Amino acid sequence: MKRCVFSWVFGALLTLASPLYAGTSTTATDPLCADAQLWSGKLITDICWSCLFPIRAAGASLGGGNVPSIATDQKFCFCTDPMGIPELGMTMGLWNPARLIEIVRNPWCSPALGEHKFSASNVRLIATTGKADFDASEMSFFNYHYFAFPLTIMLDLFWDGRCNSDGYRDFDLLYVSELDPTWNNDLLAFFTSPETALFANPVAISACVADAAAAATGNPLDALFWCAGAWGHMYPLSGISPTSYGTDPRITSLLATRATAALHRRGLAWKTSGNESLCGGSIYPFIPKSQYRLSMFYPVAETESNHVIGETTFKWGAGHTFPGPGEDHLYLLWRWQDCCVGL
Repeated sequence: MKRCVFSWVFGALLTLASPLYAGTSTTATDPLCADAQLWSGKLITDICWSCLFPIRAAGASLGGGNVPSIATDQKFCFCTDPMGIPELGMTMGLWNPARLIEIVRNPWCSPALGEHKFSASNVRLIATTGKADFDASEMSFFNYHYFAFPLTIMLDLFWDGRCNSDGYRDFDLLYVSELDPTWNNDLLAFFTSPETALFANPVAISACVADAAAAATGNPLDALFWCAGAWGHMYPLSGISPTSYGTDPRITSLLATRATAALHRRGLAWKTSGNESLCGGSIYPFIPKSQYRLSMFYPVAETESNHVIGETTFKWGAGHTFPGPGEDHLYLLWRWQDCCVGL
């Protein structure tokens, strides 16, 4: 009953907020800490709702779109209930907006929370002050904030216990890079992911060409988990990136992917696709790239489509950044969810 009342009130507030935001300026008041206006009518208008499709039920697809190669191939399934009794169900799979990742220039700044800063000072900052440690023409550095963002659940559009493997039902802050000393130090990042040494060679790097070609067709190669397609190299799992990697959307997309890969490596992000995930997600130490898709929410929203990890920005990133407040980027992370729905 409480969820129904909350959903009704939330919908009413969005309806009232839409005309208010339509008549106001979208210019950020602080060029160094933007306001993405997430909690406004943009929550409806700037989301790619068609990206929810296809929805698969018992192997049959509803709507167009791509199904990841690692999705389940079963039609029916068995899962145990809380009493340990097997329960027959049918498989269901869909793309869910699961996470929100904001890539910011200034520490503690949160465009998702309307220019709010988590801390008034940098005294307790463990990782970095956010100031440039390198020549701006050579290297770049961004912090990130990682939010749970189960949009379909918050709006009561879709709900099933087994189709919410991580249990998040609301907007929650999960991780901040300002408190992670490995995010601004490649050496410390190496000690948390020592496999970096295996991929720091010309052969491993040249293999990323194949991943970039596959990502351009919408099918990134999960086996090449150390590659981020046309965006660059996944390792080291830090926020430092050569500016030679290209445009800002390319760099921020790479860092958003590194953040997700780092959380997988630490057991904080789960695999939710495939036969082994039908009864619940599982810890997976390396990022299953085909399980995810990204869409930019701010500064220029992708409302008609999203893109796979490593897909060249020539296909989707043109005009998606501008100087000042447009240099902070918000990405909606879509995750394919396979689950077993009881009959």
